[in-house]
Amino acid sequence: MDVEVGAIVEGKVSGITNFGVFVDIGETTGMVHISEVARNYVKDLKEFVKMGQEVKVKVISVSPEGKIGLSMKQAEEPEKREERRYTRREREPAKVSRGADSFEFHPRQQESLSFEDMLSKFKQTSDEKLSGMKKTDGNRRTAQNRRKPQ
Repeated sequence: MDVEVGAIVEGKVSGITNFGVFVDIGETTGMVHISEVARNYVKDLKEFVKMGQEVKVKVISVSPEGKIGLSMKQAEEPEKREERRYTRREREPAKVSRGADSFEFHPRQQESLSFEDMLSKFKQTSDEKLSGMKKTDGNRRTAQNRRKPQ
């Protein structure tokens, strides 16, 4: 069977290692790397596939030596992938950075504050971040001064 890059085929799992899954597609065997099994983190491949299981894979590469690179996650339907991203966004709201390095002001969309209230809130946040930076910066200077030979 001549495999073509980009083709989506079905095959049977013939081997599971700690770095990937071997899949028989026709007369040949290809490998699905652990990073191409699922969209989320895969610690143990045996949680995702079983020996002899029929799987749908996409051919992502064919080397001159005849090695076939496969992907299970790229073989999923596009609408399924978009739906999964959408539901993930709903479950995990965007994180707002509030560290001393961040100077971005992110007003809450639910609050309807006047301009003066937003300005005072921004000023307060900025002052807190600046004071935090000054404390950190002061500690660095004293530590550097102690290390210098006199």
